[in-house]
Amino acid sequence: MAATLLNEMGLWHPGAVERQLAHCDNNAVRRAYTRGEYWVERVRMMQHRSDHLDFLRNGAKVLNGNFGQAAENRG
Repeated sequence: MAATLLNEMGLWHPGAVERQLAHCDNNAVRRAYTRGEYWVERVRMMQHRSDHLDFLRNGAKVLNGNFGQAAENRG
C-alpha cells in the first residue's frame, strides 16, 4: 500500500520508492553498495511523511468511519 501511495503522488523516482521500502539484501557487499541509492530523494520522502504526520497530529480534520454499523442497522 505504501508503494502505491508514494508512486501515485508522483513526487519521487519509482526506484527511490522501491529502495526505501526494500527489505534487507542478504548479500552484505551488495547491501553496502546499494544503501546510498537515491539517498537524497529518500531523505526528502521521509521528511515529507514526517511533515504529514505532524500536520495530522496538530489538528487536521480526521474522519471517523462507521464501519460495521450499516450491516447492524439492516438486521
